[in-house]
Amino acid sequence: MIHETHPEPARTPAGSTAPSTPSTPTTPFGAPSAAVGRRIAIVEAAMRVFTDNAFHEASFELVAEAAGLPVKTVRDEFTHWHGLVLATVDLWVGRRTRPLMPLAQTHGTIALLRAIVAANAAEPALMRLLSAVVNVAATPGHPAAPLLHDQWQQFYRLVHASLARDVELGREPDTMQPSCGAEQLIALYEGLQLQSMVRRDMDVVASFDRAVTRLRAGWGSVYVPPAWDLELV
Repeated sequence: MIHETHPEPARTPAGSTAPSTPSTPTTPFGAPSAAVGRRIAIVEAAMRVFTDNAFHEASFELVAEAAGLPVKTVRDEFTHWHGLVLATVDLWVGRRTRPLMPLAQTHGTIALLRAIVAANAAEPALMRLLSAVVNVAATPGHPAAPLLHDQWQQFYRLVHASLARDVELGREPDTMQPSCGAEQLIALYEGLQLQSMVRRDMDVVASFDRAVTRLRAGWGSVYVPPAWDLELV
């Protein structure tokens, strides 16, 4: 969605007598181009808009105002609103989770999810945005749905693979199937955060700790399939 690019090196036109010594680049090496920098600035402005406004109240006009740019410039960069929303989710999620990812290697999946919960509790705007776009992702035929589906699938695969590694390392019991454990852990992670958005007195990190402690106790037992008495249900 937003890609880092490097400027093309200066070239001497054919037949020119200009010296072959390369000119000093106007953009520092590794820095984004002006076009990419403008797109990032617009997405960062969208992050501020979604922080201060409800999802359904955000608009190109508010983003342009936050970015200090004409509305036309913002619309030229992001022709469709859902494209700007997807770029905002992509950049924001990456900035939130990337610094925390090493925790999965050093301390395990639970520690990673707990750190994300704590980060979201400290700055809840991203979780509000993600909760809002669930409706978009669930709308059949919506142009943004496939990319949003991919975001959630990637998260599930990440948790699944991380739990499998935890089992191999002995951090989690081998009585837990990583595929099922990932479903349960994500259900706790997302469900508790959803509750915390409407229950303002809730300590979501403490609730996560308690729920995960109970969950892991169940992981340590051999799973026994339920035998429901349908006449009593």
